[in-house]
Amino acid sequence: MLKMRRRHFTPSLPGLTRQSILLCKKMDARVTSAFTRVFDALLPAHDGSTTSAPNLCRRAFITALAAAAAWPRLARAQQGAKVARIGYLMTGSLASPEARAMVDAFRQGLRERGYVEGQSIVIEYRSADGRIERFPQLANELASLNLDLILAPNTPAARAVQRATHTIPIVVPAMGDPVEDGLVASLARPGGNITGLTFLGPELVTKRLGLLKQALPNVSRVAALWQPGAFGERTTRDMLQATEAAARSLAIELQLVEVRGVDEFDRAFFAITGNRADALIVFPSTLLFTERKHIADLATKHRLPSIAQAREFAELGGLMGYGASLADLQRRSATYVDKILKGATPADLPVEQPTKFEFVINLKTAKALGLTIAESFQLLADEVIE
Repeated sequence: MLKMRRRHFTPSLPGLTRQSILLCKKMDARVTSAFTRVFDALLPAHDGSTTSAPNLCRRAFITALAAAAAWPRLARAQQGAKVARIGYLMTGSLASPEARAMVDAFRQGLRERGYVEGQSIVIEYRSADGRIERFPQLANELASLNLDLILAPNTPAARAVQRATHTIPIVVPAMGDPVEDGLVASLARPGGNITGLTFLGPELVTKRLGLLKQALPNVSRVAALWQPGAFGERTTRDMLQATEAAARSLAIELQLVEVRGVDEFDRAFFAITGNRADALIVFPSTLLFTERKHIADLATKHRLPSIAQAREFAELGGLMGYGASLADLQRRSATYVDKILKGATPADLPVEQPTKFEFVINLKTAKALGLTIAESFQLLADEVIE
């Protein structure tokens, strides 16, 4: 029988990995073998009979064609799927443990969905270092990078990215009131290039004030730390008006103290203690959350019982925290990132609302402040830090 001389070759295609080259060699051998069978089938058998040649030829030829067609497809597959590139617009610095905790929660969510940073996904970080006035510049930088998606962790960041791009998908882990703030058309049908989760922060301020009064019945003068521009104008106005109304119903004198940057906290606490406040409520905001450890430390230093928007505040030394876990929202936002990278559009992904709110009391802080928290009140908490 005539035998073909088999010559193996190594493809010199750009971007092929060692695994790709090995696969190519295997496929080359299969294709060569299949075509050899075609030629063998066309030749007479040793007994001079050729009756089976047509059927053998047909089968061998089909095998050869299938192998030849599969070779480039398998070689391309071995080069690996496209590496996703996304942006992350941060309020604080990556050097800050508080900011890094939120980033780590998001990274955990990505890992749970099979992504490996630096391999299957690349993240471009941009940090405002606590100055939200830098968001527009940083948002424009990210929009110019031709990214697959941008993560904007909060409402001010989302509004900045929204102005920078109408085409790149935007995921927001912690929106206040996304409809009132103009980020989405509706929760069920966002309708644009933004989607994500809401933490219902502004709506829960009055609940926190009530918990503060319940824990400390003798409190009559409460300072409220807030950040102008944290939400849209209407959302902010509604939040302030609702809190003032709740304060009146609880016989509390409310003192509003604004903070616009990280360098204003000492001035703010000087004003709070000067007005002889009995306690402190921290309004929801990206700056105040990022600086939660700083605020908790100042509140303890000035002997002010405090309550803020999430368990993460109480974990770092605040007296109480009530609301949805913002670290959990960061982690869950990776679900939206995954869906969008797989082809979904933000316009069709409903905004998720929290269904669980956690109440955490820090008894170590209570002891440091010389406070006694009633056991009946402690029973209301999801967690008591002792």
